[in-house]
Amino acid sequence: MVRLSDLRERDVVDVRDGRRVGAVSDIEIDPAGGQVVALVVPGPARLLGLLGSDGEAVIAWGDIVTIGEDVILVKQTGGAAPRG
Repeated sequence: MVRLSDLRERDVVDVRDGRRVGAVSDIEIDPAGGQVVALVVPGPARLLGLLGSDGEAVIAWGDIVTIGEDVILVKQTGGAAPRG
């Protein structure tokens, strides 16, 4: 069992190019089925974080390759869906 607080401590890395996507800030849950459908990762910070960030990326649960002890590996099929 993995808790949201545990996921927030892990970096998200895309296995295709080794790029760090960010750290999990939230999850999306399907209320009908009660299952996690996506991870939400904030976009890059603007001006040292003083001006917030450039939206957020939503990574579909199916794009997750593995959840390790220190990192979450993803293979984004269509790229993270930007939001915000």
